Formats: sequence, C-alpha cells, structure tokens
Amino acid sequence: MSPNFIFYTILLHTLIDHTAAGATLKSEKSATTPGVRPTPALIAFGDSILDPGNNNHFKTVTKANFPPYGKDFEGGVATGRFSNGKIPSDFLVQALGIKPLLPAFLDPFLRRKDLLTGVSFASGGSGYDPLTPTIEVGISVSKQLIFFKEFIQKLKEQVGTSETDYIIRNSQYLIVAGSNDIAITYFTYRARERRFDVPSYVNFLIDHASNFFSELHALGARRMLIAGVPPLGCLPAIRTLKGGKARDCAEKVNEASQLYNSKFKANLVSLKTKLPQANMTYIDLYDFILDIIQHPEQYGFKVSDRGCCGAGGLEAGVFCNPLIPVTCRNTSTSVFWDAYHLTERTYKIVSDYITSTYRDNLF
Repeated sequence: MSPNFIFYTILLHTLIDHTAAGATLKSEKSATTPGVRPTPALIAFGDSILDPGNNNHFKTVTKANFPPYGKDFEGGVATGRFSNGKIPSDFLVQALGIKPLLPAFLDPFLRRKDLLTGVSFASGGSGYDPLTPTIEVGISVSKQLIFFKEFIQKLKEQVGTSETDYIIRNSQYLIVAGSNDIAITYFTYRARERRFDVPSYVNFLIDHASNFFSELHALGARRMLIAGVPPLGCLPAIRTLKGGKARDCAEKVNEASQLYNSKFKANLVSLKTKLPQANMTYIDLYDFILDIIQHPEQYGFKVSDRGCCGAGGLEAGVFCNPLIPVTCRNTSTSVFWDAYHLTERTYKIVSDYITSTYRDNLF
C-alpha cells in the first residue's frame, strides 16, 4: 500500500469528520477542492542535512560519496547524502506525494521532471555566516540563491513564464542551516570568538539569515519551512571536543543553540510582517531531538552518544571512509550515523514529527 494512498485516505476521513462538525481545515480543503492543484515542488536550501550530493560536483573534502555512507540506501549506493540512507528532504518530498527522493541541483543527470518537481541546493559545510563555507568548502547560501536563479531560468525555458511563476510561488521551501555556524565556525574553530561573544554572534547570524529569506522571497518563494538548530552540544563530535572526560553534552554549546533558536524564531515573526504574502513557519526540533538523545530506548535506539562510523567520536566526512575498521552493522539501533549526522531511521522519526506537528503549514 503506497504512502500516498494512506495519506489521502486519512485526509478524506478527516475532512468528513470536520464537515460533520461544521468545521473545515484549510489544508484538507485545498487538497480536496476541485481545481486546486497540489504542491508542485519541494525546494531545499542549507547544509549537509539536506545535501543529496551537490558536494560531489566540486573540489571539497566535505563529501559523502564513498562507503560506508549510503550503506542502507537502495543498492548500497553512496549518493553524497551525509547518512547511511535517506535524509529529511527525501522523506518530506515523499510525504507531500511529489516523488520518492529530492535530487541535487548540480547532478549532471538531473531529469526534466525533477526540475519541475523540485531539487535541493543544500551543500555540506554551508551556513548563514559567509565564513562558514570557506572553512568547510561548501556552497554558501548566497551562491545557492544564484543557482536558484539558474533553476528559475531553466524552468522558464521548459514550461514558460506563467507556469514557472506558479511553481515558484506555490512550492514548499525547506531551509536547514545554522548548525555549522555555531558548532564548527564558532565553537570548534573559534573563528569568530575574537569579534563576537555568543549573543552578538547569534545576532550576526540572524541578520544574514534574514537577508537570505528576503532575497528568496524577492525571487518568488512564499511557503517556507525554516528549521532551528538541534542541541548541538550533544553531537558526538562536540561531546568529544567539549564534553570533558565523560563526553557529556557541552552545555555552553547547547545554551548557544537555545539562544539562537529563541531569537531566530522571534525574528521570523517580525520578518513575516515585512514580506508580503510570506508564509514562514519556524520548525522547532531542539526539544524533540534532545528527547531522542536523552531517552533513546523510548524510540527503539540503544546508542545516542556516538556515531555508527568508526569509534563514533569524531569520524565524519573523509574520516568516515572504507578504511575505518569498525562500522556498526545494525544502524537502526543508533541515533547518529557519524559524529555530526543522524541515521536514516532517526531522520525518518524527525521527518514524521515535522509532518505531524506542522501539518497545516506543510500540506
């Protein structure tokens, strides 16, 4: 039984129940009203969480197109996704009933229909801070917007201006960034410490993020799902580097994550009033992911303080490679795949949380 069949069956029953009670929900109404088209595409921006392989196509050490990455992907292929399998953008584009996977914009084998139904511009190593992608050699979010302009032009060449405008304005946009800025640029490399304390760096990030959202809106985007950062102090690598001998969650990093999320959310509320017709939804994942990490057994996991790859304390990217002597066989019992990224199973749980919690803004 397909996910689409299940979704529309549930949707139909929900609509009937609400109609009987004399109420309607906008999302269900739109999905069942004759003549109303479904979401045409999912378009993603950000960092490695949503990168399906863009980093495969330029020189960088921030790659994941080699084993054991992709260990549980169909065919065991290392596509460039920073996990053992699928990533959130794959699960969300499937939940929307659009297609099974969200491809990389830079994929040279990208098909015409993939352009029409959405791509990911996200790049491992990116962030809102312009310095971040220079440290990790990723595609900056400003460069991702340049690629987005190229994408729009390609759409116009294929389906014309009117249809392109419809696709751009009615697509769902997913943005995940900020983690590399805080965890890597600020706390690991300490590249901004001399210029900023944590509160001022958070404000600096939010200013750059606001500029990005404003530019994206100016290009036609209206429906944006924008994620805050998870408890970055609990990433296996940050535990190893900042958590002491016991490898506890690094409280200073978690406090910075919470401060960022609080200010980031408030700024989005303010920004919405300045951008006409903008539907900007803040996705709060901090508490949910922290609960998975602190109570892994409640979600069917056994290990949440280290990654699957190697010893699990620092291995990620090129350091998670075929020469690593130990990689856990059963990835379904681990929260983290490498020292920075979640396993496919964890991403599925998080994606299901997003589709249920933010249902009215997603569908």
